[in-house]
Amino acid sequence: MTAIVDIELELITLATARFPLAVVRDELDNRLLQELPTIQIVQIPGGEDDGLLLGRMLVDVNVYAATRADAISLARDVHDWLTGQVRGSVTQGAVFGRVAALTLPAPRDYENTALRRVGTTYEIYCHPVS
Repeated sequence: MTAIVDIELELITLATARFPLAVVRDELDNRLLQELPTIQIVQIPGGEDDGLLLGRMLVDVNVYAATRADAISLARDVHDWLTGQVRGSVTQGAVFGRVAALTLPAPRDYENTALRRVGTTYEIYCHPVS
């Protein structure tokens, strides 16, 4: 059995239900300004697995909103949800263990000055449902 979970799919599905007023996605498109707030969830290179069951995934979560205050507020809500509710939860596809922020929510530069971006990098231990 592989330790690899489609972490983007699992988190996007959970976040879509938890944050119904936001667009939750992995890739951005040209309509970003019309789809604020947006939560972007992307697995980044790195992580590891034990070769048996447990995987350690690295995930970037970026929040895009019309104002800095809105982006910071939503990023904190996402942070509280990931570290407080996703940790220890089970979905149809994954069992989540430790969820920790490697970087805390903070403003990140973005080319478009009509919106603001706040990002966090998470380390998530999980394994497939067996």
